[in-house]
Amino acid sequence: MPTQYYTACSLDGFIATEDDSLEWLFQLGDPSETSYGEFIRNVGALAMGSTTYEWLLRHAIKPGDPAGEPWPYSQPTWIFTTRQLPVIPGADIRFVSGDVRPIHEQMTAAAGGKNLWIVGGGELVGQFYDAGLLDELILQIGAVTLVTGKPLLPRRIITPPLKLLSVEQINNGLAELRYAVPRPA
Repeated sequence: MPTQYYTACSLDGFIATEDDSLEWLFQLGDPSETSYGEFIRNVGALAMGSTTYEWLLRHAIKPGDPAGEPWPYSQPTWIFTTRQLPVIPGADIRFVSGDVRPIHEQMTAAAGGKNLWIVGGGELVGQFYDAGLLDELILQIGAVTLVTGKPLLPRRIITPPLKLLSVEQINNGLAELRYAVPRPA
């Protein structure tokens, strides 16, 4: 059961604009055309940063708004934050802070043999990488450049380099790249 970072990013390596907008991504195609459906069926637990959680609250869940959507995940989700954040009733959400290693152990136990998904953002994924707990990157590269924004993975990964596992064209706007994350010698 690998620990995976599945995300979309711009051609120049940003997952969101400086103000956390994803509008650039929505023009590139329907998520149902991607590998997301198959991917999420194999996920047993998730971790996400507070900015990602707050984006979901503002743009999808919209607490108190009849146009809001339900929490999109049935899997237990660990939210890394140092702040008090709103709770979504009925969602299996655990607010945590600190070292990712003990949380990874909890996630592994809860995942029931399924994969772990580090949803984002990039700094949280970097912490899992630093701890030697990141196994795979699944990147949907969008045919846009943002020049600045929230970086995909703010870490220098040179030796050993990532190992390319596959490349797939999704549509005219997205290509999916899968990389194994080797452990340093």
